[in-house]
Amino acid sequence: MRHARGYRRLNRTAEHRKALFANMCGSLIEHEQIKTTLPKAKELRPIIEKLITLAKRGDLHARRQAGAFLKEDKDVAKLFEVLGPRYKDRQGGYTRVLKAGFRYGDMAPVAFIEFVDRDLEAKGKADKARLEAEAAAE
Repeated sequence: MRHARGYRRLNRTAEHRKALFANMCGSLIEHEQIKTTLPKAKELRPIIEKLITLAKRGDLHARRQAGAFLKEDKDVAKLFEVLGPRYKDRQGGYTRVLKAGFRYGDMAPVAFIEFVDRDLEAKGKADKARLEAEAAAE
């Protein structure tokens, strides 16, 4: 029987898994769509949905709870200033997982995880701004 086996271990220690999902949540908040393996995307979904629910609450305690999990302050700021108000009237189901075939190197199943009603301009915005700043400096 498989009692109390409620999540995928992904061949990692607990600390590694926690860091992995914190980094993936930060990337998803920043870009609003990321490409990863299907098991990681399925495990990331409940974690990011709980963070969005914290952002909908919006109080100081919720901000500190999200800040304790996420690595960067800019991700916490976007979570509470952009994503929380965006999903204020939505009762869950903030993300979707789209299967995207298999990876060439090891045939691992690949998927996109993205926010429902995502901002299409958010993906790559930081890279574009960095390239423009470098071009202006030259």
